[in-house]
Amino acid sequence: MRLRLLVLAALGALAVLALPLGASAVPPTVAAATSTFDYTKNMHPMGYSEELYPNNPNFDGWNSDLAFWGNTAYQGEINGFRILDVSSPVNPTVLVDYENCAGDQGDVIIWDDVLVRSWNSPAPAGAQCGGMPVPAGQEGLHIFDVSNPASPQVVAFVPLDCGSHTATSVPDPANNRLLVYNGSSGAACPWIDIVEIPLDNPAAASHINRVDSMHTCHDIGVILGDTMKAACAGGMGVRVFSLGGPNGGSLDAPELLYHVDFPGVTIGHSAIWSWDGEVIVFGHEPAGGVGARCKETDSIVDRTLFFLDGDTGATLGTFVHPRPQTALENCTWHNYNFVPTDKGRILVSGNYQSGISVVDLTNPANAYEFAYADPAPLPCCTFAFGLPLTLGGDWSSYWYNGRIYESDITRGLLIWKLSDPRVAGAKKLSHLNPQTSEFTIPLKKNAEKRSATLKKAMAKAAKAKANRARR
Repeated sequence: MRLRLLVLAALGALAVLALPLGASAVPPTVAAATSTFDYTKNMHPMGYSEELYPNNPNFDGWNSDLAFWGNTAYQGEINGFRILDVSSPVNPTVLVDYENCAGDQGDVIIWDDVLVRSWNSPAPAGAQCGGMPVPAGQEGLHIFDVSNPASPQVVAFVPLDCGSHTATSVPDPANNRLLVYNGSSGAACPWIDIVEIPLDNPAAASHINRVDSMHTCHDIGVILGDTMKAACAGGMGVRVFSLGGPNGGSLDAPELLYHVDFPGVTIGHSAIWSWDGEVIVFGHEPAGGVGARCKETDSIVDRTLFFLDGDTGATLGTFVHPRPQTALENCTWHNYNFVPTDKGRILVSGNYQSGISVVDLTNPANAYEFAYADPAPLPCCTFAFGLPLTLGGDWSSYWYNGRIYESDITRGLLIWKLSDPRVAGAKKLSHLNPQTSEFTIPLKKNAEKRSATLKKAMAKAAKAKANRARR
């Protein structure tokens, strides 16, 4: 009965129907920022912090990845990072726009007052970050003290042979340290670099180990708790490691368990774990994210997410991008995380110019999208990298404490509310580094049945609307 009531109450919200642009009750600045978006009725634009990088053909001023601590959001940028107070999601407030660390990529990790930032290109002569010189040719990780968010202070630089393309938080409070699993993404660097940051002395951060991964690691997804595993996405697929327990290994010496490659995949990009530790989502980035690879004419594999059994690597299901994009829109699956709930496996993904996609893969063999926010193509063209399109869209979209945070490359930070029974009552977190699950959440036994029932209700509502339109 309870499930039936949930479905009946949700019918109106579940129909995947585009809203008129600039829907009612949206604050004017947010309405302007989302004026070109089509979005489902269950998606509601709430807040916006502008950080514009329009008509930019190169990687010299983009918004990148996100991390969260309490009511503070940390948004990476190619030339630094921003710190924002998001305690009021309708009015995110910039605490600092730090543009004094122009080593590209700018992925960020936050742990209390310690911020870690990726630098992913050999430094030119005279380079510096926050006044700290970066020796010519070096790249790696910068460590900041952000206890005063209005005045971040760089306290350390850890050089890494192939730089830092992405970095994953691995907290180890028992040893009063934060570990960072670093992915270089460089073809000549098939390993994971492990950096240790002593929490009582972040300035003493150092490289402590290098773990062979058999191919490059772009993004590294970690799950602790009862699972204790890491998944490295790169090359043609995924490498999975044990971080302790019966499968061996430890936090600072992961042990390889298995690897899986996929025909047709050329640039493995992201691997993330469901909160129950049962499923890995693997996505790849054909054309490196700068190509229009979500067109209806593109190969199926270019538009596919893969769902793997976390224990064995067996394919449990796949999902093809459901909304074909134009030849003017750079698009692939990119950065995503799971909603922390025991009701189902709900993925929130940012996919460049196809925007936000929310996918229910509670049953990985029968995944479906039930919410999205998709902007119109950016005005053409800046001919970035010789391509006839303007690069932009979502670098990342993540769920955090009842909201979806969208880091848009050329626009800034957008905040959305998703009204849907699948995410109602999701667990609140004290902080989030999206590539890391610090504990596990077992899935309820009736989760698959509940997901299937909601899918049927969604389909029924969509059919009823289509019938009304034909009358």
